[in-house]
Amino acid sequence: MKILLLGSGGREHAIGRALAHDPAVTELHVAPGNPGLSSIATMHSADPASPTAVLDLARSLQVDLIVIGPEAPLVAGVADALRDAGFDVFGPGREAAVLEGSKAFAKEVMRSAGVPTADARVCETPDEVSAALDEFGPPYVVKNDGLAAGKGVVVTTDRQEALDHAASCGRVVIEDFLDGPEVSLFAICDGERALPLLPAQDYKRVGDDDEGPNTGGMGAYCPLSWADAGLTDQIMSEVVNPTLAEMRRRGTPFIGLLYAGLALTSRGLRVVEFNVRFGDPETQAVLSLLKTPLAGVLRAAARGELDSVPELDWHDGAAVVVVSAAEGYPGTPATGRPITLPDDETDAYVLHAGTRIEGGRLVSSGGRVLGIVGRGADLDEARRLAYALLERIDFAGGFSRTDIGVPH
Repeated sequence: MKILLLGSGGREHAIGRALAHDPAVTELHVAPGNPGLSSIATMHSADPASPTAVLDLARSLQVDLIVIGPEAPLVAGVADALRDAGFDVFGPGREAAVLEGSKAFAKEVMRSAGVPTADARVCETPDEVSAALDEFGPPYVVKNDGLAAGKGVVVTTDRQEALDHAASCGRVVIEDFLDGPEVSLFAICDGERALPLLPAQDYKRVGDDDEGPNTGGMGAYCPLSWADAGLTDQIMSEVVNPTLAEMRRRGTPFIGLLYAGLALTSRGLRVVEFNVRFGDPETQAVLSLLKTPLAGVLRAAARGELDSVPELDWHDGAAVVVVSAAEGYPGTPATGRPITLPDDETDAYVLHAGTRIEGGRLVSSGGRVLGIVGRGADLDEARRLAYALLERIDFAGGFSRTDIGVPH
């Protein structure tokens, strides 16, 4: 099977690594890729958010499956252009991708589907924002309605900070604060059916003990030993399946990866947000435990044939991913900083998220730069392996949280 993977981050490196280890994959191509992917795939410079560029590349390579990693190509309609040309594509079309592209639309879908979520108000003027903040009270939850690369949400007890964030965004969704631990669940969807992956937990705040501003994610772990045994079944029956049914009813069936960010509140399960692609960094931990070859599952989903795929098989143990971020993140990160990686990776490995080659050496090119994955017999061992490898990396100005893998 020839596969074209779109994207350049840590999520794509994790997906690419899983695909490269699949015996069914004869060729793996990536556009545009990153230095970590260059050792396992053929790199191409095509713009992944350009339907024309991706279609031309897919035709020239005669690929069997296109896997779309990031959200921007999905919202740009790349999947639609490829499907219209007869390609098998893992990733939703433009209209279905609005589930992530608009928080307001996602709330509308959840209301129609009866999916439990926080009460919310869509606000476009300062007066509407002020009224919504007064209605819900602190802690204030203010979300940019559009795509914001995982950094469009402010949760604060400071009313002025909430007002300022709303003013910087334009159209926002202000909602009731959800208490309790958060859980991420990915579901591979074919428009009608869905296969759940392992639930995971990520760490959004930049600092230890969940201090500091929100980020795109500073680390994650799975499985969740503290979660109820029936949690996955509950999420599928109360969230994923009703959402798929509602999207079908609207004439925009969802084919791809549905990410449900959830809060296990004192009032029960609530959806925090939907994403329409593998979440970063949870993907890095979850896919490291997947034993079932990935390519066939994604192709079956793209073809509407998940009914032919048995329940997924998983490795025993646990996985932890620790993000090494650049100085200045989640504000303006320092880029161009040199990175030296160990020559050997035995019990853990490094995924590239924001790197490039400059002057013949590896340097940082973004905020979240590396993901260090450890897989062990249990969570403690996975943490130890990930942090042991992190200690051997020389990254000028790089920093990480020290509490990834400690349940919160």
